[in-house]
Amino acid sequence: MTNLIHDSKIFNINRMEPHSDHKYTIPNVETREYLNGIWNFKYNGAKENTFIEVPGHMELQGYGSPQYVNTMYPWDGIEDLVPGEVPTYKNTYGIYEKEIEIPINWNMNRVFISFQGVESSLELYCNDKFVGYSEDSFTPSEFYLSPFLKPGKNILKAKVTKWCSGSWLEDQDFWRLSGIFRDVYLYTIPEIHMEDLFLTSEIEDNFKNGILKGEVKFKKFNNRTINMEISVYYEKKLIKSENYKEIIDDNFSFEIFISNLKLWSAEKPHLYDVIITLKDFETNQLIETINQKFGFRKFHLENNILKINGKRIIFKGVNRHEFNCYKGRAITEKDMIWDIKFLKQHNFNSVRTSHYPNNSKWYELCDLYGLYVIDEANIESHGTWQFPTGISGDKAIPGDSNEWKENVLDRAKSMVERDKNHCSIVMWSCGNESYGGKNLYEVSKYFKEKDPSRVVQYEGLYWDRRYNSTSDVESRMYSPVTDIEKYLEENPEKPFILCEYSHAMGNSNGGLYKYTELEKKYEMYQGGFIWDYIDQSLIKKFEDGHEYLAYGGDFGDRPTDYNFCVNGIIYGDRKISPKVQEIKYLFSDFKLYPDKNGVLIENNSLFTNTEEFLLKYKILKNGLEIYSETLEIDIEPLSEKYVNLNIPNVQNPGEYVIEVSLHLKENNLWGKIGHEINFGQYTFKINGTSKLICDENLTIVDGDYNLGVRGNNFEYLFSKSYGGLISIKYNNIEYLNSIPKLNFWRAPTDNDRGNKMAQRYAQWKIASLYGSSQAFNITKDEKSISILYKIKLWTNPETYCNLIYKVDCMGILNIELDYPGFENISEMPNFGISFNLNKELTDFTWYGLGREENYIDRNKGARLGIFSKTVKENFSEYIIPQECGNYTDTRWVNLYDKHGNGITIEGNNLFEFSALPYGVNAIEEASHNWQLPPSSATYLNINLRQMGVGGDNSWGAHTHKDSLIDASKPLNLKFKIKPF
Repeated sequence: MTNLIHDSKIFNINRMEPHSDHKYTIPNVETREYLNGIWNFKYNGAKENTFIEVPGHMELQGYGSPQYVNTMYPWDGIEDLVPGEVPTYKNTYGIYEKEIEIPINWNMNRVFISFQGVESSLELYCNDKFVGYSEDSFTPSEFYLSPFLKPGKNILKAKVTKWCSGSWLEDQDFWRLSGIFRDVYLYTIPEIHMEDLFLTSEIEDNFKNGILKGEVKFKKFNNRTINMEISVYYEKKLIKSENYKEIIDDNFSFEIFISNLKLWSAEKPHLYDVIITLKDFETNQLIETINQKFGFRKFHLENNILKINGKRIIFKGVNRHEFNCYKGRAITEKDMIWDIKFLKQHNFNSVRTSHYPNNSKWYELCDLYGLYVIDEANIESHGTWQFPTGISGDKAIPGDSNEWKENVLDRAKSMVERDKNHCSIVMWSCGNESYGGKNLYEVSKYFKEKDPSRVVQYEGLYWDRRYNSTSDVESRMYSPVTDIEKYLEENPEKPFILCEYSHAMGNSNGGLYKYTELEKKYEMYQGGFIWDYIDQSLIKKFEDGHEYLAYGGDFGDRPTDYNFCVNGIIYGDRKISPKVQEIKYLFSDFKLYPDKNGVLIENNSLFTNTEEFLLKYKILKNGLEIYSETLEIDIEPLSEKYVNLNIPNVQNPGEYVIEVSLHLKENNLWGKIGHEINFGQYTFKINGTSKLICDENLTIVDGDYNLGVRGNNFEYLFSKSYGGLISIKYNNIEYLNSIPKLNFWRAPTDNDRGNKMAQRYAQWKIASLYGSSQAFNITKDEKSISILYKIKLWTNPETYCNLIYKVDCMGILNIELDYPGFENISEMPNFGISFNLNKELTDFTWYGLGREENYIDRNKGARLGIFSKTVKENFSEYIIPQECGNYTDTRWVNLYDKHGNGITIEGNNLFEFSALPYGVNAIEEASHNWQLPPSSATYLNINLRQMGVGGDNSWGAHTHKDSLIDASKPLNLKFKIKPF
């Protein structure tokens, strides 16, 4: 039967019709027997049996290698194929074998098998007889097994092939893996079985009452008449019950009126239990019980606005691949629960299942916890129309070709029929990046005819407008804010959503606030979905057993798209990246704007009163808390209120922060009591005067080669010949390893690499590496000594900086870096000084914005306070080493060793800094974290300003102009160093 994989018109044989994923029970019978576990296995024609774990991927268990590609097909350059043709070179397969025995209390006439997910094609045999064939990796493949069974032991064999003709429709941006990666189980059904259930609701205009509608399809093995009872419960309380007598037909519909509804939304995921019992009409014997969770909600388009239960919705979403760094797409329920709690805790309200239907359990969790879902069909053919040379739809599939029509419709149907009862799903998606054409339009038509209660989304219309009604929304990817505004200001016909935006590759997500600011400005702007949720990095082991997170190419996979698989807001091992701090703040429905007397609170939620939270406020003086209170507040959804606060009248000089925050009042499914929802800060200063008391006697030694300045507990040494500061000693401890370097560079981020920052700004790296002292001047007075170095920068045009060191009568080292500005020169990535310091300085505390790293275009979610970290933990775990660990709006930073010895840096004005175990050049040169050498120093970077990280996309979008450093203008950095 091997030729099945070569025919694009054959995508299933004997596969059961798709149906809803409702749960049912039979009296005194376990309806499922899971076959997960160890199976016998033969790989690629091997004669000897080995073993493999199910669920799992072949490649992650030693059978072949994983391969990562994005747009191009995995066989590109290996075999010259046209869509529908299947590779013959390196198209691997595995034979899975399992001995089964049917439970005694199952009737062998009613035994089925379900494969919930198989990549990419499945041929099933039972006792060496062909049972059936299926493609579509991400929806169930189910077969009627009874005709092939015999009493006692039975042998199942499943041939799983890596690539089939259907693989042309599975060109998603992910690791190319194969195998049985979701649950496998046998199941039985009673003589009369509710095979399919479709629940919908019709909500009255006042959103108080509604009608529960149901369509039922029975599978019968006899002609008995049944009675059906439908009971609707809310929180275990019976709300309504209806009885239907003497049902004979195979199809049945019902309507039940429900008053005083508790509507479902992501904010308020109210679920009802719809319990259906089937009984024999004559004997009243219970045949089957169904318990289906159901949420009453209305998601609709009204005057070109997407609404949930009558309220305009803003999607604060993310694209989520199913992924585990050890098991690939064979994710566990534990993974899913972790994911959904994380998303709820960080103010996400929606998920797009990029780019395939997910494990059925995921939708149950989204129903329960409350997330809006775009459910996406397993259709992507990116590599048939987007090429390095440009866009061409001539060869795009499925296009208008009859060859692919039934295949894509089958994929759409398999998704909808399984998932249709999940209230969390508010949109169906026709797939991803498959251009346009008639076949996708037919998919959209099917969605709308089958399920008018949901909206249809498809982005590909941007490239092919021939069937513009395919999508009910204007869905785009990575559109600049200016393009979005242009669309929304030119009489748009559809609401606008970004199905992908703010590409989270490496140190990214800069400028996200520019998108969230559109929410108030344009009613038809309705949010978007960040790309993406989790780094698709796989665990790989060295020969000594040590593990590391690997990306494309690390497994010898060619062709590959290397690290383009790591775009997540969390790392592959589910550690949270620093970028999340910004997203959580911007995505919150609750905005807090304090001042000296109180706080203006905007409740932008649709259905949540602030009574659910506690309002906490505190006063910080110079970063230290001096006062706090907690109170309850009552602000209705979609309203704002100014709340007066009992703020003490402070008069002593200092910098004060009024911080206000909202916290969970009680535990709930996704968060614990006290969990912070969002915060706001107001800062003000009370100025005072301070007198400089000079009690130090400076000893100055002006030698031939060096200038030394020392006092009771300090010593500085400046080199005339080497052109800089060569020693900082406090209490006879040396802190400086080498001359501080002017630094105009940073280790390029993924976004920098994508937009050729290094090539465009390369002269600033040269200036950082090779700046040379051209002059040395000393100025003395009674209370201080100043040393000036004029540093030539090897740029074009030629530029220079003045570097001035001044030791005052307190022994404090004052440093000034002055750049006068020069015309006709590129922006500079950074303006500051880098210090190579004693590696014993392992810890730091700072007063500035934190707690996580932040940049000038990603610091809205940072708060002003005093924070502490180790230098090691400040090195962010981006999979390719790059710029990280920066902090803006800093007042001071202390860097110290385990004994409390160290240095303090204070800014004359606000400054930026980072403290890292590696220097800029070492970070830039490494392509994996394990390639970084053992740390020999602590690198302290004191900057006036660093350019923003950007993030509109990672393949060309520049950092926004307002987050760059204009090198044509003067720049001046002043700070001081003293003992800690």
